[in-house]
Amino acid sequence: MAIPGIVNYHIPKFWDNAFEHLDYVNEQFNDHENLQRWIQLGYAEKFTGDMCDMRSPQPVWNQLFVKIFEEMGWQDVGTSYYRMGTGTILPTHSDLYVRYVDLFDLEGQEASIRRAIVFLRDWEPGHYAEYNDHPFTQWHAGDVMEWRYDTPHMAANMGTTPRYTLQVTGHVCYQHGMNSINYNGLLWDQPHMQTGL
Repeated sequence: MAIPGIVNYHIPKFWDNAFEHLDYVNEQFNDHENLQRWIQLGYAEKFTGDMCDMRSPQPVWNQLFVKIFEEMGWQDVGTSYYRMGTGTILPTHSDLYVRYVDLFDLEGQEASIRRAIVFLRDWEPGHYAEYNDHPFTQWHAGDVMEWRYDTPHMAANMGTTPRYTLQVTGHVCYQHGMNSINYNGLLWDQPHMQTGL
């Protein structure tokens, strides 16, 4: 299904379930304006899932994800594993990338930032995502949703099992096109970037 402003592709699964056993922590959502708005709208006050970013040990195969995105033209690739427990909702928002912009001196160049979500397990009932007001469910492990820095999106877990994703952040200096990449015997095609990304 095509979603405006979103590039959707698939990375063949090469990872095991090590992401389920990481040292996840819960950090407050960093957009205080949206937090206040969501509370006023009546959302419960647990807005974010648990994260394990590059400040903590990540799975041994994480570097392969970094390499895949670098080969697609991404620079300064960062990864963060994300676990949403039952009842966790992250209402519609656009990411701010405050730390990332500061770390890589990208102020004024925010339009070059890309975000991708890699679904680490197959879709399960109650797991939900939305990009540019378009719902996305029924995903398979390895499905990827990629967008430009300010694309509105949301995520929720109304199911009974944890929802696991990998959040990848980087920035690009040029449009990239279709190329074939081979990683340890995994052959897949890079996506062609849609106009406007």
